[in-house]
Amino acid sequence: MVQYSRLLSVQARKVARYAVDVQERQFHASCAAASKVALSKFDQNVYLPYEKLQKNLEVVKKRLGRPLTLSEKVLYSHLDDPANQDIERGVSYLRLRPDRVAMQDATAQMAMLQFISSGLKRVAVPSTIHCDHLIEAQIGGEKDLARAKDINSEVYKFLSTAGAKYGVGFWKPGSGIIHQIILENYAFPGLLMIGTDSHTPNGGGLGGLCIGVGGADAVDVMANIPWELKCPNVIGVKLTGKISGWTSPKDVILKVADILTVKGGTGAIVEYMGNGVDSISCTGMATICNMGAEIGATTSIFPFNKRMADYLASTGRSAIAAEAGKYQGSVLTADSGAKYDQVIEINLDTLEPHINGPFTPDLAHPISKLGANAKKNGYPMDIRVGLIGSCTNSSYEDMGRCASIAKNAMKHGLKSKIPFNVTPGSEQIRATIERDGIAKTFKEFGGTVLANACGPCIGQWDRKDVKKGEKNTIVTSYNRNFTGRNDANPATHCFVTSPELVTALSIAGTLNFNPLTDELTGTDGKKFKLDSPYGDELPQKGFDPGMDTYEAPPSDGTSVKVDVDPKSQRLQLLEPFDVWNGKDLTEMTVLIKVKGKCTTDHISAAGPWLKYRGHLDNISNNMFIGATNIENNEMNKIKNQVTGEWAGVPDVARFYKSKGINWVAVGDENYGEGSSREHAALEPRHLGARAIITKSFARIHETNLKKQGLLPLTFANPADYDKVQPTSKISILGLNNFAPGKQLDCEIKTDGKVHKIKLNHSFNQQQIEWFKAGSALNRMKQIAANK
Repeated sequence: MVQYSRLLSVQARKVARYAVDVQERQFHASCAAASKVALSKFDQNVYLPYEKLQKNLEVVKKRLGRPLTLSEKVLYSHLDDPANQDIERGVSYLRLRPDRVAMQDATAQMAMLQFISSGLKRVAVPSTIHCDHLIEAQIGGEKDLARAKDINSEVYKFLSTAGAKYGVGFWKPGSGIIHQIILENYAFPGLLMIGTDSHTPNGGGLGGLCIGVGGADAVDVMANIPWELKCPNVIGVKLTGKISGWTSPKDVILKVADILTVKGGTGAIVEYMGNGVDSISCTGMATICNMGAEIGATTSIFPFNKRMADYLASTGRSAIAAEAGKYQGSVLTADSGAKYDQVIEINLDTLEPHINGPFTPDLAHPISKLGANAKKNGYPMDIRVGLIGSCTNSSYEDMGRCASIAKNAMKHGLKSKIPFNVTPGSEQIRATIERDGIAKTFKEFGGTVLANACGPCIGQWDRKDVKKGEKNTIVTSYNRNFTGRNDANPATHCFVTSPELVTALSIAGTLNFNPLTDELTGTDGKKFKLDSPYGDELPQKGFDPGMDTYEAPPSDGTSVKVDVDPKSQRLQLLEPFDVWNGKDLTEMTVLIKVKGKCTTDHISAAGPWLKYRGHLDNISNNMFIGATNIENNEMNKIKNQVTGEWAGVPDVARFYKSKGINWVAVGDENYGEGSSREHAALEPRHLGARAIITKSFARIHETNLKKQGLLPLTFANPADYDKVQPTSKISILGLNNFAPGKQLDCEIKTDGKVHKIKLNHSFNQQQIEWFKAGSALNRMKQIAANK
């Protein structure tokens, strides 16, 4: 995909004409107008879908003849064809009609570029773009935001005009983090939403199924094509007891991550239940669902209850709460006797605060054992920076509880021993904590209030206090702590915990501190223990909306012009990938055999690379630069199998592409774990990959690879991973008989020896057509052109 200068080709015009017919049903959003309660204040002509969902559910329940879990009810009620769709957990591919699409600015660039190349005139469901990823944390909120607006003006203009032209709402930079904006304005019980960010499941805190996807999936939904998802299994988490004291909602998901590990939720929805649910605030439930991405779960959900109704009322959506109440028993609660594939039970009365890390979010330490574990494992004991906020923990309640700890410490003359950074989740949260004095407390405590954006959580942090390679520890209330994620320093040991523990540990300045049992010494020389944190669940004076940061699209955007400068280094129009030539893939070169964990951060780094998210060729220069080459245990250093020279991974890939050499990459377990970023699939495809062969894949990444016409394949025998050498030639045979459920033959030739092995895949027939067409987008155009 390079410059796509002839966008309005004959085929594209056919697509555009077809789109006019398709979009007679524009903004279906699974909504029956009979409800007459608007989906949101920004979608006044689209209504809550409960009546239609209930009718669909009646059809499905009659067919299945069994009690349904909550997640099954919400999911199956959004089926495109509830009367005929095959429904079998872990087996069937469901065709669904989501209610809306949400995109953050880094991923929206590629999603909108793909939508533009489809030739369609307007999105078919309510959709929004949120500018939260491109704001770098340097000095403080206002200055960092002003700098971001200047540096990213070209991208913001593109997203704004593309949104206006194609009917997509635009949340300007400074609005806040996508997931917080969704919770405050768009999420509702029973919602089915897809979002181009892995932490989209945050909306489960309001009883919705909100699922992270790649941009190509978003294009399907925006183009009015049913969205496909493998029917998930359902993991039940039964909560008993009551949260209190230092224990917080974050500790629930940190414990679940400990139990299930980073891949234990793959292919499943996590559904919370039990009497302990009612002790958790709506935003606390959102925190738990948000970080479900760290266990590989498709999404997570809580049942509709009073805490959700209170939050809806506080955010100006009482009518939605009232309407949801009418369907609480039929649609928004699990049936009695519903069966789960696995059930975990957690007693909130005895759940200890946890801190997880470093380098992986499932390495759990109860706070009582943290100090000893850190000493035993040689973690740097002194904490260098504490960071609270992010999409996971930036609610009013979170901020208030942390402020109570800060006030408690300052009463004894203490402040944060270390830099303490605060990221408000949204403009509404920022304005409200400013009004209520919470922001002032943080500043007096020694904190810096950053912009309403993702910031250090995703690597947008211009960190100056350590040099790259310097071993150090940070503690955050974020969700993800992969190597180098926050500050691009692979020696930074990041620990993920609740914002309350971050605040307490920032006062002590060391991992060897347990606020439940240990004392601090005040400036008067007297010892004291920190009081248990407290914060109002919702602001007593209501939320202050702050500045108006939303830009609605015009009703008709045909006259809006979307410009992409051919010389731009930030944006690049797309050209279709090549179509499969009908032959087997033979004698392919191994570009890299990856050793150990290979997340989407390793495949397509974020941080400073975010600025190239709209320019496929430029961002492809980061492909695999964070992955460890098994041949030499080094990153971004591989041998060119033609010249024998050692070079960076993207450089060698470009060389192979220039010579017409097809290549494969080989990976280990849970390959593609982490972010939803489809660039980790687009870049290999752009630079000449044909297949990615691993022991296992993370869900979103596997789908992203399929969407771009690549073959994500797994070793039928995981031990066959060891048979592949950097010098091997790999052939994938039998592609003319490529079929669902049928293994592919593979030959591995190394030093004259041939190993014949089997490869598994999860393709269905539609996905096989994506491969044959060269990509899902190509296939969409083929279908449209034949109408």
